[in-house]
Formats: sequence, structure tokens, C-alpha cells
Amino acid sequence: MVGAVPKLRADGCADRTTSGSRGRALRIGLISALVPLSLTLVQCGNAPNPAALAANSQANVQVVAKTNPQQIASGDTFEDRFPAPQFRERFPSASESFLQRQTSDFSPKRAVQQQPEQAPYKVASLAPQVPYQRPARDDLTTLVSMKSSAFPYFGNNPASDAPFLNISKGDRRGHRSYSGRVYWQDETYSDSRVLVHVPEHFDVRKPGVIVLFFHGNGATLERDVRDRQLVPQQITDSGANAILLAPQMAIDAADSSAGKFWQAGGLKRFMDESASHLARLTGDPNSARAFANMPIVIVGYSGGFLPTAWSLEVGGISDRVRGVVLLDAVYGEMDKFASWIESHRSGFFVSSYTRGTARRDRELMSMLRQKGIGVSEDMDGPLRPGSVVFVETGDGITHRDYVNRAWTQYPLKDVLVKMSATPALALTRVATTSSSASGR
Repeated sequence: MVGAVPKLRADGCADRTTSGSRGRALRIGLISALVPLSLTLVQCGNAPNPAALAANSQANVQVVAKTNPQQIASGDTFEDRFPAPQFRERFPSASESFLQRQTSDFSPKRAVQQQPEQAPYKVASLAPQVPYQRPARDDLTTLVSMKSSAFPYFGNNPASDAPFLNISKGDRRGHRSYSGRVYWQDETYSDSRVLVHVPEHFDVRKPGVIVLFFHGNGATLERDVRDRQLVPQQITDSGANAILLAPQMAIDAADSSAGKFWQAGGLKRFMDESASHLARLTGDPNSARAFANMPIVIVGYSGGFLPTAWSLEVGGISDRVRGVVLLDAVYGEMDKFASWIESHRSGFFVSSYTRGTARRDRELMSMLRQKGIGVSEDMDGPLRPGSVVFVETGDGITHRDYVNRAWTQYPLKDVLVKMSATPALALTRVATTSSSASGR
């Protein structure tokens, strides 16, 4: 019993010794943790020292190397565990490129209306567009100078085979007519203009006809053909798809000379040149070919019989002529008219006459009947292919007013109206003729 008490005391001292050691270790650990924290708080607000950071990093690396040399050998460093960002996959390769943009590309821009691009293909449509749309216009009446018009003319007179300009005075040259009167070239035979009339309703895409008008003696294009005889107005008022060409013949002179229409191929050259002018005037350059093949109706009034007859005989395109109308104009050349009528039975021929030309018209009728060609003596019926009509007018009809008043008022209008009522006559395009059907 006496020995037990000292033992308990020894155990209590041992416990106190152990507890004191543990307390000291705890206090040391706490102080070790608080000292770095206090230093950090002291330095709060100051930028870290780069050198210290580098030293600490190096020290950490050395510590890790000493404590775990296997980890260093395996390459498990900070760079290995946290590699620098790589952006190669975000940038184009050598074979690729980004769209380069300028600073101006990002600035505000005005809205600009872009024109639609022309499609490289045609789109089907319920209302397809035609290649050419005729622009709206009024009647067009103008004068056009043409090299192939009747004058000036420096060739021969076929009636005498002598030079047409058969008289001279100093530097002036002139023509002595059958009546003996002298007309000077610079005054009477120098105008190359042609009166052209295109009605507002004319459409080159439709079947049409060209009316070639040869005026009579003592006339000018503006004063007589246009204003007094109203030839352009008659063309328009007929409603036919027709246009007018009227070359200036001898200027205000009692002379029927044909000028260039005396020459072989003269009519063809005139119509070929007129085609390009008509295409330009109507606003469609591609229509020249249509005009160059369009049927022709020749109208000769009074002294205009001479260029009409020679155009039929030697003009070179008599097969394009679908009709001939003579207005008190059979003063001669009956053989040329009879020859054309006989060889062109698909065309028509009309001669209206007064007492002054009755004898020659009756002679021409007799020539045709002898050839077996039927002749009608009234204009009451329609004009048909092969129609040959002679109409005598009464005493109240004067030669001067014949273009306005013959068998009816405005005879040219009446002829065109009758032609329009017979499409097979002349208001169709001329088909390509064979070489055997060349003009006379």
C-alpha cells in the first residue's frame, strides 16, 4: 500500500510532461502559421517583388526536387502541368487565308440601290418580252437626202442617148427640155431630198407596204406633195401598215425627166438606201432587212409616169412591186406598162384618167386585151391579185386636183383600204425569190 502511492504520482508527472510537450508543439505551429500571415498583411497594398517571387518559385522547385526526384525526372513541371495556350488550330494554315478587311469596311455606309444583274439564263414567262418594242411616237414626216435619189444626174437621156445636161453657159450646165425651155442644173436638178412619212400606227414587225410616189410637173415636196395633195395624210388615214417615199423630181418645172431612175438598177439602189434610213427613223436598226424586202406600190401622177415606167422596166426589183397606180398619167411608155402587167399577174394595175389622157389609156386597154388580159372599168369591187382596172372620171374632175379627187375623194387612201381588205395582194412580206425570178 505504501509502495502504491509513489507509482501514481509518477504516472501523473509523466502525463503532465507529455501534455506540456504537446502544448508547446501546438504553440510553435500556431506561431509559425501566424508569422507569415502577419508579414503578408504588412505588405498588403504593395506590389510583390519580382525577384522574391522568382526566388520562391525556384526554391519551391528545389524543394520538390529534393523531396520527390522521380517527379522531376518524369517532366512533371509547372509548364508540363499548365502548358502555355496554343492557338494554331484557331488560325488559318499556309493553304488558307482570312478575308482581309479594311477599317473602312466597318464604317457606316450609304444605302446604294444596286441594279439587278442580268441572269445568264432565260426565265419562262406567261408574258414573254419581244426583242424589240416599238416606242410610242406621232406621225413622222421629214425630208431625207439620198445619194440614189433622182437628182443630181449627170448621165445620158435614154430617149436620145445624149447627155442629159445638154447645154452650158460659162460654168453652168443645164437641160433643154422637149418644149425648148432650158432648166439649169443648179436650180432644177440639184435636190436629192426624199419626203418620208411614217404613220404613228406603222409597225415594221407586221406585214406592210412601201408607197413610192412620183409627183408630176411643177411641184415641190413640201408645197405640193405634202400640203396641197395631202399624200402623207392619205397614207395615215387609210389605216394601212404603209409608209411613204416621195423623191424630189425636177423642182417646180414642166419636166418629167427620171434622172437616176433611168439607169439600170436605179430603183433597187434607191430602195436599198432607203431601208437603212427607214430603220434609223423608226428607231430599230435591225429593221433594215425588213424594209429592204417589203412590197412596193408605185404611184405615178401626171409627169410621174416616166420614172414609173422606167423603174418597172430597168429598176432591177420589179418583182417586189405589188401594185402600180397611175393618176391621169398615161402620156406614153405604154409598152413598158403592158409588159409589166403581163409578166406580173400577182400584182394589180390601176389607171384613172381624165379626158386629156383618155386616148392613150384606151390604147393600153386594147394592148392588154390582145394579150388575153381581162380589164375592169370601175373601182367598185375589191382589188385582187391580177386586177387590171381603168377608171374614167367625169368633167368636173380637174387634172390639178387629181391626187385629192379622182374616182373618189382621196384615191390613194381608197387603194390602200382595198389592199388591206385583200391580205393576199400586197400586205404580206416578200418571200425570197429564186434567181430565175430576178427583176427585169
